[in-house]
Amino acid sequence: MRHIIHADLDAFYATVEQLDNPELAGKPVLVGGRPENRGVVATASYEARVFGVHSAMPMRTAIHRCPQGIIVPPRFTRYREMSRKVMAIFRDLTDLVEPISMDEAYLDVTAVVEAGQKPLAIAIDLKNRIAEETGLTLSVGVGTCKSVTKIGSDLDKPDGLVVVQPGDEAEFLAPLAVNKLWGIGPKTAERLHREGVETIGQLAEQPLEWFARMFGQRAIGVRDKAMGRDDEPVHTERVAKSLSSETTFTSDIGDAAELRAVVERKAVDVAHQLERKDLKGRTVTVKLRLSDFTTFTRQATLPYQTNAEEPIKETAWALLSAELEPGRTFRLLGVGVTNFVEPEEPEEAEERQLPLFVDDDDFSGDAT
Repeated sequence: MRHIIHADLDAFYATVEQLDNPELAGKPVLVGGRPENRGVVATASYEARVFGVHSAMPMRTAIHRCPQGIIVPPRFTRYREMSRKVMAIFRDLTDLVEPISMDEAYLDVTAVVEAGQKPLAIAIDLKNRIAEETGLTLSVGVGTCKSVTKIGSDLDKPDGLVVVQPGDEAEFLAPLAVNKLWGIGPKTAERLHREGVETIGQLAEQPLEWFARMFGQRAIGVRDKAMGRDDEPVHTERVAKSLSSETTFTSDIGDAAELRAVVERKAVDVAHQLERKDLKGRTVTVKLRLSDFTTFTRQATLPYQTNAEEPIKETAWALLSAELEPGRTFRLLGVGVTNFVEPEEPEEAEERQLPLFVDDDDFSGDAT
C-alpha cells in the first residue's frame, strides 16, 4: 500500500515577504504588479483574502476590495531560494519528491511508513520542521493516492492537516463539491450541475455509459478518481510540457511594427529557454488578450523540431499577423513552444538543414 503526502506552503510569496519584513506581519499583503501598470495579484496574504482577494486577480480590483492592502513587488530570486530550502527538507525525508511548483510537492513516504512511522506522525514532524527551519507554514494532505491528498491539503488551510485513512477515500470524497476533483474545471462543473451532479459522491454513482458520454476518453480516469482510486506514481523528474514568455502592455498596442518587435523579443526569450533546457519543440503558440479582456491562443505545428530563434519568430509573427485588424488592439501578448521531443543524435541533426523561415504551407495547427 502506498502512502502519499501533498505538501502546500500557505500564501508562499506573501509569507516570505512578511518573514523578511516584520512590519508586514499580520497585515494584508498583495504581492504583484502595480494597478496603474495593469498588474495582477501573484499571492495575497490571508489577511487580504478575507476581503475576497485572490491570486490572478487584477491588482486594481484587489485594491478596490482591500484598500488597506500593501502592494509588494515580487522577488522571485528570494522565493526560489526559500523553495530550495523547503524541497531539501522534503528530500531529507524521502527521495521520492515531485515538485509541482515552488510552493507545493508530492512526497511518497511509503518506505518511511514501512520502516515503522505512522503517516500522521510523519506529517506533523514535516510541518514542524518546515516551520522551525524556514518560518513558513505548510498545509498537508495524507492518503494513499495523489488526487485525494491534493484535495486534503486544500481543505483546512492555512496550517491544515487532513489524513484520509486507507479504505476511506470514497467516503471522504463523497460530500465534497464536484469541482474539487482533479480535471473538473468550471465549465465541466456547470455541465455536471445541469445533469444534477453536485458532489463527488453523486458523480461516482453514475454508470460507466454516462461517464463515456460526459468525458469521452477520460471517462475511466475521472470515474476512478471520483471513487478515490488513483494509481499515478510520484514522478521524481518533471518534464516541462511547454515553455513560454508573455507580457502585459501598459497601454494597448495595435501597431503592427510594435507588435512584431514584441513577438520577436518573446520568441528569442523562449528560444533561449529551450536551449538552456536542451529541449526542442514542434508547436509554436501565440497567446493574445484584446482590450476587452477577450483571451485566445493560436498555434501552428512545424514539420520539424527546433529551438532556433528564427523559425519561432517567423511562425509566431505569422500567427499574430493573421489576427491584425483595423482598430483592433492588444493588451497582452505571449509566445510559447510545446510538443517537445527528445533531442536528436548529432549525426541525425546533420542530415538536414532547418529552414531559416517558415512558409504558411508548413502550418498544420489552428486556433485552440
